[in-house]
Amino acid sequence: MLTTPSWNILCDFDGTIAVEDVIDSLLDRYGRPGWEVLERDWRAGLIGSAACMAGQVALLDMSREELAGHLDGLHIDQGFAAFVAATIEHGIPMEVVSDGLDHAIHAILARHGIDGLPTVANRLAQSDTRAWTLTSPFAADGCRSGTCKCARVDAARRRGGKTLLIGDGASDFCAADRVDFVFAKNRLIEHCRAAGIPYAPIASFDEALSLLPDLLDGRLPPRTVMPLHAASIQEIPA
Repeated sequence: MLTTPSWNILCDFDGTIAVEDVIDSLLDRYGRPGWEVLERDWRAGLIGSAACMAGQVALLDMSREELAGHLDGLHIDQGFAAFVAATIEHGIPMEVVSDGLDHAIHAILARHGIDGLPTVANRLAQSDTRAWTLTSPFAADGCRSGTCKCARVDAARRRGGKTLLIGDGASDFCAADRVDFVFAKNRLIEHCRAAGIPYAPIASFDEALSLLPDLLDGRLPPRTVMPLHAASIQEIPA
């Protein structure tokens, strides 16, 4: 008989699983002039990430072989494989949810011996010898991101159980407001603190792995930061 998982995990990729931001590293190496303008417009809120990424990918000038060689040189958090193994052991569904590039995610994880993780991301395709296009099959109406992470939170809720978000930056802000708990890195720490979202700060997946048992047992992990209005809460809400 199928059982409902106690937790679902949604995990960002760039800057969270991957040490580097993949698209930034590709643009630095293979981007034609103009991608910086798109980046500036996105940071200023003039365009969404979907439009920014599609425009930037269209400015990449690289062969498939150059792409493969570049991805071979990128690294992931050294503790991620052990974290994945723990989720499998405990029967916790985990999905990589990224506003980045699906091809890059699959290639980088496979090189580190991690295959089969469900992945939701923008779709990278080669349109000519040195030209590339980006489509966003997981976009949503009213959302300016290429991948609507809030929609993935809703999908996780429909599976039952609680939802843990692991992320690091702006693409995770909206989803962090909707989940049951957050393991936060970098800019997501600042957002959770300012928005009053319960979270545990992490610097690595070794730390995430050490916090996981308490979460699974219904306890707040050590180092949890609670908003003032919820400071008396001692357990994760059912």
